[in-house]
Amino acid sequence: MWAGILCTASGVAVDKAAAEALLVIEVDSGRVLFAQNAGNPWYPASVTKLMTTYVTLHAVKEGRLTLDEPLTVSANAVAQAPVKMGFRAGTQVTVDNALKMLMVKSANDIAVVLAEGVAGSIENFADQMNWHARRLGMVQSSFVNPNGLPADDQITSARDLAILARALIREFPEYDYYWHLPGIRMGKMVQRNYNTLLGRYPGADGMKTGFICASGFNLVASATRDGKRLVAVVLGAPSSAVRALKAAQLLERGFGSSAGGLSWLMPSLGTVETLQPVNAPPPNLRDEMCGGHRKRPATEDEDEILPANTGPESPYGVFLSSLNPPKAKGALLQDSNMGEPVLVYTGTKPPAPGAVS
Repeated sequence: MWAGILCTASGVAVDKAAAEALLVIEVDSGRVLFAQNAGNPWYPASVTKLMTTYVTLHAVKEGRLTLDEPLTVSANAVAQAPVKMGFRAGTQVTVDNALKMLMVKSANDIAVVLAEGVAGSIENFADQMNWHARRLGMVQSSFVNPNGLPADDQITSARDLAILARALIREFPEYDYYWHLPGIRMGKMVQRNYNTLLGRYPGADGMKTGFICASGFNLVASATRDGKRLVAVVLGAPSSAVRALKAAQLLERGFGSSAGGLSWLMPSLGTVETLQPVNAPPPNLRDEMCGGHRKRPATEDEDEILPANTGPESPYGVFLSSLNPPKAKGALLQDSNMGEPVLVYTGTKPPAPGAVS
């Protein structure tokens, strides 16, 4: 049943099955529907920002700050490596706008702005990240920064990320929109969400992508159908296109296996908390992802550079077209299905209509 995840008719093959981790769970019950290397340690890259969001929303929930509270961009934030918003030191941005920039643009400088705004420093914020990780049962996770930039001790697993995603969805339903924003708009800048399932895969409603050379292409994805919500985790995919395809396959198979029928014949895999952690160092995929054999450098924003990755003729587009009959000639799902980008801005008030940002 699950063979299609490893080698599909769409033409996307897996070179090294051991160099990836896959997991799909039910949100309500935590039941595991499929797991492969889910307990293996992994470098999280920018999916770290799910924990940054979790800690920030907890601070909001506890009244330690508000969504409309302005935070100041520090020199430390300015010094972060791209991808980033690129604001000057001293710029102010509200918590609400910062979260939108964080989740859509995956801005590393904004992650530091939030960390310093919540806890005063990156180090103090990392302590809060690790405290929440232990409280949630993320036994394989350790964090040293809020953005997922390369660090030897920044480690997680598919198991732990599914636990975190489930906690975000269940504990903060009123803030669910943060992880399925279609994009952001600031002046003439329009940034679409790097999660290409949004607006394309039926029912997709979250959550976060990530990439560094050591980790490969990571994605924590969620989708809802007929009142049932699933979370899929893909770690170590060789490209953003394969990452999206594998997540869509996991979700599709998950909805099929949890819909009844012959599902009672499937062996029980327990819940996400019962998945066994593996005591091993995380794989380092730098040579595979960023070695000289690649025609183009692998980057988090490669979907913008190579739009064919998710076009109607791409493996991902072919897979999508197999889910539902096309409603009209041309591509089955258009970018317009994602909705309009939301306005973000610096300062505490939105710019006047027609003003230059």
